[in-house]
Amino acid sequence: MMFQVVSSLLLLSLFSVGQGNSKNLISVSNGGEWGEWGPVEMCPVGSHARGFSLKVERFQWFGDDTSLNGIRLHCVSSINNGEYSIQSTEGDWGSWTSTFSCHTGFLIAFSLRAEPRWIYGDDHSAASNIMFKCSDQSVIKGSGNPWGSYGDWSESCEIGICGIRTKVQVYQSDGDDTALNDVKFSCCRN
Repeated sequence: MMFQVVSSLLLLSLFSVGQGNSKNLISVSNGGEWGEWGPVEMCPVGSHARGFSLKVERFQWFGDDTSLNGIRLHCVSSINNGEYSIQSTEGDWGSWTSTFSCHTGFLIAFSLRAEPRWIYGDDHSAASNIMFKCSDQSVIKGSGNPWGSYGDWSESCEIGICGIRTKVQVYQSDGDDTALNDVKFSCCRN
């Protein structure tokens, strides 16, 4: 019995070392204030995020704007050359963009473009775009909306990003919808 407990704990710790855990999240300070955090979703063991795509609602003219609704990471495996997509919670509006990828290497840091709370008016959109730094030091920017401004860069993940957790406001019925407000990423451990 004791052997099974020790074996289970060893396997659990090896998984945490291989793919990171919630204590190894990178974040930025300019995310929106609305919504709830979804689950952390991880790339499969042995893979890293090389690219991303965005779910974006474009300008609505006379309707309620949400802007960024989802972020999907595209993970590649160094073991079997497999490709995998992961995402946390997403909003209801918009459509997915094409994939933006590092030419070489992996995603290691990010900067979020977000619109702050309006003092006047009631159509808030929160997060509107994101850009990532790659391990080769190149920068790739998504094709979200131009609203708000980019904040500071997050800390860097030494060996790449392996997981995602998003903060999303659900449909508000008669209220103002903001959809995706903030995001955190898990660093790979090995």
